[in-house]
Amino acid sequence: MTTPLTDQEKRKQISIRGIVGVENVAEVKKGFNRHLHFTLVKDRNVATPRDYYFALAHTVRDHLVGRWIRTQQFYYETDPKRVYYLSLEFYMGRALQNTMINLGLQNACDESIYQLGLDMEDLEEMEEDAGLGNGGLGRLAACFLDSMATLGLAAYGYGIRYEYGIFNQRIKDGWQVEEADDWLRHGNPWEKARPEYMLPVHFYGRVEETEEGSKWVDTQVVLAMPYDTPIPGYMNNTVNTMRLWSARAPNDFNLKDFNVGDYIQAVLDRNLAENISRVLYPNDNFFEGKELRLKQEYFVVAATLQDVIRRFKTSKKNSGGPLSFDTLPEKVAIQLNDTHPAMAIPELMRIFVDIEKLDWDTAWDITKRTFAYTNHTVLPEALERWPVQLMETLLPRHLQIIYRINQEHLDNISSLFPEDMERIRRMSLIEEEGGKRVNMAHLCIVGSHAVNGVAEIHSNIIKTDVFRDFSELEPDKFQNKTNGITPRRWLLLCNPGLADLIAEAIGEEYVKDLSQLQKLNELVDDDAFIRDVSKVKQDNKLKFSQYLEREYKVKINPSSIFDVHVKRIHEYKRQLLNCLHIITMYNRIKKKPNAPFVPRTVIIGGKAAPGYHMAKMIIKLITSVAEVVNNDPIVGSKLKVIYLENYRVSLAEKVIPATDLSEQISTAGTEASGTGNMKFMLNGALTIGTMDGANVEMAEEAGEDNLFIFGMRVEDVAELDKEGYDAMKYYEELPELKQVIDQIKSGFFSPRQPELFKDIIDMLFKHDRFKVFADFESYIECQEKVNVLYQDPKEWTRMVIKNIAASGKFSSDRTITDYAREIWGVEPTDLKIPPPSEPREAIEEAARALKLDQ
Repeated sequence: MTTPLTDQEKRKQISIRGIVGVENVAEVKKGFNRHLHFTLVKDRNVATPRDYYFALAHTVRDHLVGRWIRTQQFYYETDPKRVYYLSLEFYMGRALQNTMINLGLQNACDESIYQLGLDMEDLEEMEEDAGLGNGGLGRLAACFLDSMATLGLAAYGYGIRYEYGIFNQRIKDGWQVEEADDWLRHGNPWEKARPEYMLPVHFYGRVEETEEGSKWVDTQVVLAMPYDTPIPGYMNNTVNTMRLWSARAPNDFNLKDFNVGDYIQAVLDRNLAENISRVLYPNDNFFEGKELRLKQEYFVVAATLQDVIRRFKTSKKNSGGPLSFDTLPEKVAIQLNDTHPAMAIPELMRIFVDIEKLDWDTAWDITKRTFAYTNHTVLPEALERWPVQLMETLLPRHLQIIYRINQEHLDNISSLFPEDMERIRRMSLIEEEGGKRVNMAHLCIVGSHAVNGVAEIHSNIIKTDVFRDFSELEPDKFQNKTNGITPRRWLLLCNPGLADLIAEAIGEEYVKDLSQLQKLNELVDDDAFIRDVSKVKQDNKLKFSQYLEREYKVKINPSSIFDVHVKRIHEYKRQLLNCLHIITMYNRIKKKPNAPFVPRTVIIGGKAAPGYHMAKMIIKLITSVAEVVNNDPIVGSKLKVIYLENYRVSLAEKVIPATDLSEQISTAGTEASGTGNMKFMLNGALTIGTMDGANVEMAEEAGEDNLFIFGMRVEDVAELDKEGYDAMKYYEELPELKQVIDQIKSGFFSPRQPELFKDIIDMLFKHDRFKVFADFESYIECQEKVNVLYQDPKEWTRMVIKNIAASGKFSSDRTITDYAREIWGVEPTDLKIPPPSEPREAIEEAARALKLDQ
């Protein structure tokens, strides 16, 4: 007698992951065996789990390649406007599962691997994260690439192929220790080197004035070698390209300087050139004015613009007749992801004026219409300002161009505001105080036709405060584009149980149109649906509990509130405020061990920049508190604290679906947007947060009552700044806060080194820019509301459903559609490119259909 299928097993049969499933299991198995034997040269007797991962990755890649070539053919035939997304960071994570989902191969691969007697999860764990970013900015770029391909845009991501990505974090004795992230040591099956497209990039040298104009001469050349990674759209056969540049020394590099025959040293010195793409700067929201960093920034834009111009010149339209750069802005849109690629503006001017011999005014007009700039931060320490002296040495011609841009810009300002010297000083591209420096944000604003912030509140702060003068001058230039996340990775991939449950309730179309989640509002009072949503969350928590117990040897109570705070460690993100709450809860349990207490597992994770002393001290404090709390028998299973080691994309995919409470507690007015907050909301966590970044819009979408909002608003922070923030006042007025601070100060959590946390205490009292104490009382009260609601599981889950239903706005598909229509002047399409199995004529047919459509 066969046992009847459970609901979950039934659901698995209609899993959204396998919508197409045309590639049959036999074909996948055949491909797997072929790659194991002929690509990896292994048989089953000697193959390792990593070999099996590579065999599967190559098999999946086979299904990508035909579509990839087809997509490029299609773009050549239709000659659409191309979008170039320039970013120094692309925090991609793992590619295997994402590719299987977007190609509709997941079910066929799952079944094949099962039949081969292997475990799919084990194979997926073998893949290294492509950690080519620090945090939000780089992860946003990765989500955007997914959406651009899914929306059928002819888009390219351009960046650097760092040999070493964001460092691996180890926690030793409670301290962060950095290890090199040698992510390429086993090879990368997803990239294709393109040495035939290697391009020269120039540095140093001098400028020579000739009759024909300025010439940049006596330069040192470094070669940029492109590596292409396919970016598949979701179920539309579109495969776009991310092109990352790697630095190579030319064969004669330094050899000509060693005429004394020191050949060995000359060859060894080639490393100096190749260091440019060696390592990602591990700073988030912090500007480090190092020569190597400026080299990286120029390297990526110089190589990219050569590529952009080459593609423009050889496009179908331009390959026949005379070339005119006047049409460039109609065919090319370049988006600068923060100021890191800002050197693209003077570089394009140099190409136009020095090489293509355009007159200055024409070149400047084309340049401005081509570029758009996204600002990602209002923190002063994050805004890039390069010393003039450094730029003069490294890029002398570009400094001349920037001076001229500035001169014409200031002439314009002084004609509009002839007496206002202070305004002219504020708006200059060149800052004088503290040494002459180029303000890169000002360069981006002046050289772009559109400037955008990444959440409504952030865009308003930019307009009314940070770049107020510029916004008054050209109000139409400033826009808002609220960030988003891709629902493919951040729901289908990481939370299949919830994805399938939603598909069962409202159909599968929501994956490409997340606004359809609003239909879930009709199920807010449906007992069966409430039960199912609650069950999916419980399953995810159970799975993650087992992971934590395995990795951290701490027994987790899976029915406790999973209270999660994961992001880069930074004072403005206020992990310290969370830590003060943990100690407050601990003190309450100790004071009344038998009083009722809603159990909690507080999970904190994130990396601190290696040179950021305060961030590293915050990690040490959290781990020291965890040591005390987790080993106190009186506390038992009521409260546990876990510090997640080496937080990264693949770990986010595990923790986010298991979270009950998402901590988004930055000081109002400091977080540009946040995207972690959106991932948690989509995956059924409730948010405790300030009215900052995208939290404001999340509250608008879901209703403020459906989030746990606390603390000062932006205007309260401004008011407090005027009055003067006095930390001592809060310390003296709030007994629980006083107790917590006294414990930290006295060495309660660091008995062997009572003075260990002196720097944290000093900062909190003397120069806390982010006003932790001011929001303490409100935060503690709000956490009490969390406890009350959690004790009513049905009401909690109803609120969860309302949040999921309201998260449609926060799809990166919506964000990219807004960029496309309002900044780039292109229209998304749901046209499906014919698959490789169809004859070449199908491409031409589809191209004609697209043109008719338009």
